[in-house]
Amino acid sequence: MGCKYCCMGQPNPVAVLDKAVTILRAVADEPATLAELVSRTGLPRATAHRLAVALEGHRLVRRTQEGAWAPGPALAELGRGGADLADLAARHLATLRDASGESAQFYVRDGATRVCVAAAERASGLRDTVPVGARLPMTAGSAAHALLAFTPADEVTRLLPSASFTARTLLDVRRRGWAHSVAEREPGVASLSAPVRDGSGTVLGAVSISGPVERLGRRPSPAIVGAVLDAAAAISRAVR
Repeated sequence: MGCKYCCMGQPNPVAVLDKAVTILRAVADEPATLAELVSRTGLPRATAHRLAVALEGHRLVRRTQEGAWAPGPALAELGRGGADLADLAARHLATLRDASGESAQFYVRDGATRVCVAAAERASGLRDTVPVGARLPMTAGSAAHALLAFTPADEVTRLLPSASFTARTLLDVRRRGWAHSVAEREPGVASLSAPVRDGSGTVLGAVSISGPVERLGRRPSPAIVGAVLDAAAAISRAVR
């Protein structure tokens, strides 16, 4: 009796997995354009592109600034253990919370959402609470800016029509290295974020603070910006 998938005309899931692994191996040592992927793997062009895009959505591969595919941040995270990055971030969020006086979070991207994997809440007073495990959209909030600003243009283009920010917003984030938003995700809430990178420069996540606009302000102070950038740098060093 044959495989039910073959009989039904559906792709064999094991064969698809084998091809995905072939893509990962093809970019392991050196980034590859689509043409180079086809050459290295022997896969049809449409298959190589479809699998590479799917792997990119899971952050197992990423696009370089030149548009080639390279190993993605999720591979490093899996290698270190799932909770490791969150644990490293959590150690620095309490310091950021105390320095800024606001709740602090660390987000990683998962497709069209960002996930809060670590948080340090302000102990009292009016605060913005984001629980660990919360999924928020990639279309609003400074953490979304910080993550998307360093994402390949075609991914950004797909999200911009429904976003609360523009391509110019992301260009500004790339230029200055941090992001700020006011009332994008929730009325009356402001946030400030910065990307966290590994040793190769790949963005692994975003460190963020959030709180009432009345405290954070529509123009964040240099001290607050410095505190967020210091936290991002500290987590980046810990990851390396």
